[in-house]
Amino acid sequence: MKDKIDITSHVLVPEHILLTKEEGIKVLSKYNINPNQLPRISRKDPAISHLDPKVGDIIKITRKSPTASKSAYYRVVIYD
Repeated sequence: MKDKIDITSHVLVPEHILLTKEEGIKVLSKYNINPNQLPRISRKDPAISHLDPKVGDIIKITRKSPTASKSAYYRVVIYD
């Protein structure tokens, strides 16, 4: 039997955070967009499967950047 590997602790996997509905609304209004204008991420994506996301939830991805130290990206969860 294979052991489960926790990919979220891997150095190459950026931090993924499930935003609350209120936080998601703030992000959408800040950028003056609607959810279908965000890039998509599958709810089955191994990096977010532990968050138990629902379709339509917004995920914040914090990546390390050589110029900006950290940068935030947002994705909307889709059924896939």
